[in-house]
Amino acid sequence: MNLAYNITYAVFYLVSLLPFWVLYRISDGLYYILYYAVRYRRPLVRKNLSDSFPEKTEAEIVRIEKGFYAWLCDYFVETIKLFTVSKSNIMRRMTFVGYEQIAESMSQGKACSLYLGHYCNWEWITSLPLLVKDGICSQIYHPLENSGVDMVFQRLRSRFGCVNIEMDKSFRTILTWKKQGKPNTVGYIADQVPGLHNVHCWVDFLNHDTPVFTGAEKITVMTDAEVFYADIARPRRGYYVCTFKKLPMPEGGYVKFHFTKEYFRLLEASIRRAPQFWLWSHNRWKRTREQFNREYSEEERKRMLSRL
Repeated sequence: MNLAYNITYAVFYLVSLLPFWVLYRISDGLYYILYYAVRYRRPLVRKNLSDSFPEKTEAEIVRIEKGFYAWLCDYFVETIKLFTVSKSNIMRRMTFVGYEQIAESMSQGKACSLYLGHYCNWEWITSLPLLVKDGICSQIYHPLENSGVDMVFQRLRSRFGCVNIEMDKSFRTILTWKKQGKPNTVGYIADQVPGLHNVHCWVDFLNHDTPVFTGAEKITVMTDAEVFYADIARPRRGYYVCTFKKLPMPEGGYVKFHFTKEYFRLLEASIRRAPQFWLWSHNRWKRTREQFNREYSEEERKRMLSRL
């Protein structure tokens, strides 16, 4: 484990010392290898795009597809750069709009839930603690299979003060903070695909009947957290703008799955604005309603869908 960690860390660290313009030339080369030579998951990406945007022509789909692979390579080198990028440089390149809302909530001792997706460079969101300092800024993460690589990414994601919470320990950790009166902001990347046994809600997302995780909403309700959506844009290469949009409680009081459905509505709007910046290589729709209905009885399905 230590050997894998040391080797991975050393390689990434040395590469991260290169200036951005060199890293982007490397990214340009990786694009041709990934797209034309390796053809990394191209059938899946094409299917996801075609199914999500049936109104677009084949030429439009191919243009988005190529833009996605170019961005994916940029994401890779930008993430490596996190090992050594200076605080001033990351703050110049990752701009947060409306972060004062989160800072104010935390200064008042409140908890905040931050919904974001695999869109633009989500790794750079870990620089938020440089601006929001009165409390804990954290994120839920799923441990990688290779423990050495996992340790490297944990170190990378905590470099600017962000606390990593292992997914299996998230409920206990966040509820403990609540009991201890520790204000916190927790980032949830909630656009992953749940196992069928964890399906409690379906939404219409990008022209698909989509099963979604609701754990973030469950924690949000239990901790009475204020909810924000991170709407990220990429005005030009190497620069991102993250605008925090507060999601208010619906008129008349809380409605189950309200925040989950609002999150996917806003995420779809972000994706449609610039679709090349979402993670299309992820097999997001491998779980279907037909499979769900086939594996569980009607009574079991009702019971599962009645839970938060």
